[in-house]
Amino acid sequence: MGLFSKTVGFIKERLEKTRNKITKSLSDVLSFGRKIDEDLLDELEEVLISDDLGYETTMKLIEELRESYKNKEIETSEQIVPFLKEKIKNYWPQRDRELAKSDSGPTVILVAGVNGSGKTTSIAKLGFNLSSAGNKVVVAACDTFRAAAVEQLSVWSERIGVDIIKHKQGADPAAVAYDACQAAIARDADYLIVDTAGRLHTQKHLMKELEKIKAVTSKKIPGSPHEVILVVDGTSGQNAIAQAKEFTEAVNVTGIFLAKLDGSARGGIVIAIKDKLNIPVKFVGLGEKPEDIAEFEPEEFVEALFS
Repeated sequence: MGLFSKTVGFIKERLEKTRNKITKSLSDVLSFGRKIDEDLLDELEEVLISDDLGYETTMKLIEELRESYKNKEIETSEQIVPFLKEKIKNYWPQRDRELAKSDSGPTVILVAGVNGSGKTTSIAKLGFNLSSAGNKVVVAACDTFRAAAVEQLSVWSERIGVDIIKHKQGADPAAVAYDACQAAIARDADYLIVDTAGRLHTQKHLMKELEKIKAVTSKKIPGSPHEVILVVDGTSGQNAIAQAKEFTEAVNVTGIFLAKLDGSARGGIVIAIKDKLNIPVKFVGLGEKPEDIAEFEPEEFVEALFS
């Protein structure tokens, strides 16, 4: 259990909408005593795709299920859900999910995401939990394009008690990043969380600006950014995969922060992102308060989805 972990009960409560959708769909297909055959597998395939596990992931799971049935490793429909749970849990090795830490100097976490994804709130959650654990945290307000972005981050920074480095609206984002790196070093900060302008993953000129911010932090603090976290709206479903793909090509995303899961029935997208892009989900947002963040734990998450 890590710094950000919540209890199984907490995660299960927040994922109620997703769980209700998945369990109802599965119960409709996996009626007691039903024979495992191609009709059942076809129906199960439709259910998993509709629950946002994605086509490729679903095909892989169905084929593994088919082989296990042929080999008599499973024999009844009642064994299918435990089988799926075990397979999905194994998608995430522990090393992929740990937050990187610099050997010396500030650990730089670059945070990206499209407007409306919940990026600002997610930064507040990261900052609050790191600060609550005794770390000195500095936040860089590099989203200088959107009118309210700096103000919103300033309000959150004051609320959670962390320092913020900011310029006026319209300032060069890379200049803010430069000053923030200097401040983080001078103040002996443990973490520097760098906000970036919310942008569509298709806006190439703005993606270039993101690359520039990354280059500045790397020059000022060698080895940084140590993490590039992409905030994805948990209600966006399969569009989340397109976002993750484009951002990774620009700045090599190291982890996903899946926000707004408490308000959606699309939690299965976590599984599809990992299987298709091999980007680990490191955090999930499970509410509006700063403490409503959970370090992604596959066993707890899968149990919360299917139980």
